[in-house]
This record gives sequence, structure tokens and C-alpha cells, in this order.
Amino acid sequence: MSKTSENLKKAFAGESQANRTYLAFSKKAEKEGQQQIARLFRAAAKAETVHALNHLEIIGKTKSTLENLKTAVSGETFEFDEMYPSYIEIAKQEDNKKALWSFDVANKVEQIHAKLFTEAVEALENKTELKDIDYYVCEVCGNTVKGSAPDKCPICGVPKEKFTKIS
Repeated sequence: MSKTSENLKKAFAGESQANRTYLAFSKKAEKEGQQQIARLFRAAAKAETVHALNHLEIIGKTKSTLENLKTAVSGETFEFDEMYPSYIEIAKQEDNKKALWSFDVANKVEQIHAKLFTEAVEALENKTELKDIDYYVCEVCGNTVKGSAPDKCPICGVPKEKFTKIS
């Protein structure tokens, strides 16, 4: 792999992390009543996304939708089979309850994502049209459901109002 390819991968990772970090900073600024600063962080986050997507495209990571779905299934499966279980064990050993909770809910949601992506793979491979449905994401744990939000999140227990509709 060339040095430029390595740099593109590193830049993608850095820009992706900056995006998420700035969105977290934006939420914090909003909570503190700093709307203009929150808007600035959201603008920078959007720009970081543009950069990350440019790098990803040049790296050649985006393929056909079917290939992208299979990549997503593989990544999600790795996370819930290998990555998060080991992180959970270490958090238990270190008695870090907050990290344990975060790893545990992420692990559960990654299994849901893998299932949803697998359903989409099967639909494409069988040339079956997917139903036009909405998805809802829990703002606390990331639980992802299709159709409608549950009255109570089965993963973290928050009420329906904590779900955001993704159309």
C-alpha cells in the first residue's frame, strides 16, 4: 500500500472522529444555551463529513449497494462477536460501569444492525423489493427499529419520545 493510501485511510478516520466529536460538542453547547456556538460546531461537523466522504471515495471503499451491505454485515458482526465482548470483559475487570453500559448497549444494537443489513442483502439477492418503511433510532442507546418506535426501548428502557424518526 502506498503512503498516500495510508494517509487517506488515516485522514478518513480523523475526519470521521472530528465529525462525531463536533456533534457532541454541539449538543453540549446547546445544553449550555450557546446556540451560535452549537451551530458553528454543526457546520464544522458537516465539513468534516464532506472531507471524510471524499477520502473514502478516493480509497475505493464504496462499491455496489450489495457489496456495501455485505461489508456492513461483516463489520457489525465483527463488533458484536469479537470487539465488544472483549471490551465488555475489560470494563468489568476494571469496574468501569459507564463504559460497560456503553459497550453493552452498542453490542446489542450492532446485532440488530447486522440483522437489518442481512435482510436487505437477502432482498437484493432475491430481487425482492424492500418495503418503504421508516426507521427509528433511540437517542440514548442507538437501538434501531423499523416501522414504528416502541412504547419503551427494549434495550435501555427510555420512553418512545426518545426515538428519532429516520425517513
